[in-house]
Formats: sequence, structure tokens, C-alpha cells
Amino acid sequence: MYSTHTQHLVPFHDVDSMMVVWHGHYVKYLELARCDFLDSIGYSYKAMRDSGFAWPVVDMRIKYIKPLEFGQQIDVECYLMESEYRLKLGYVIRDAASGIKITKGYTVQVAVDLQTNELCFESPPALIKALAKKLTVNSETT
Repeated sequence: MYSTHTQHLVPFHDVDSMMVVWHGHYVKYLELARCDFLDSIGYSYKAMRDSGFAWPVVDMRIKYIKPLEFGQQIDVECYLMESEYRLKLGYVIRDAASGIKITKGYTVQVAVDLQTNELCFESPPALIKALAKKLTVNSETT
């Protein structure tokens, strides 16, 4: 399974008066990890647009297991779950020092043709090609 890891230090502006991260900021942490994942396969948001597609998030699930706190160093793992008809990415947020799982979730994105504004019922060739290239290179190095 191909995955990326994004390190992040929880900043003060993400916490409430109890020094606990507000639940909505977890979405930002997933987005940062998703951008790193997409960049790593060569299909960034700019590449998506350049290939003629928008990829809106249409579904998201976050399970809060433990709270994140101010100053905590976290590791956000992002991994591919599905790519044939939609892009489903899974996430696990862990405390970077202890490895303890704090949060898990997933996002689902679908391809929308920018010229017709129509939903695509299969993933565009540009995504499939980027994933195939990365997964082939990754399997050769392991």
C-alpha cells in the first residue's frame, strides 16, 4: 500500500481555551496530507486542473479517538483506498513521538470535467497514469 507521511506541529491558533484542537481544524490537517500525497504521485491540484478536471470532495468521515493539543507534533499518514471510479484516500493521525493513533478518516473526491461541468463515472486517464507510474516505481524500490 502506497502512503505518504506529513508532519505538523499543532499551532496555538488551532486550539480552544482548553488548549485542545477545535474539531474543524482536523479537516485542514487532512488537506495538507492530501496535497502531499497528490504531489508525490505527480497529480497535484494544478495538474488536475491542467488535465481538465476538478476533484471536489463529496464525502468525508473523521473519527476522533483522542484530542490533539497545542504544541503536539503529529504525523498524518495518507493512503490510497480506491481510484477506479473515484479517489478515496484514508488518513491516520498519530502522535509523532509515541505513534499513538489519535484520529482516522477518509475523503472521497470525484472527477468533474471542467469543460462540460459533468461528473465522470470513471477516473480520468491522467490520475490512473500518475498512480500506475508511482506504484510501479514504488514496488521496484521495495
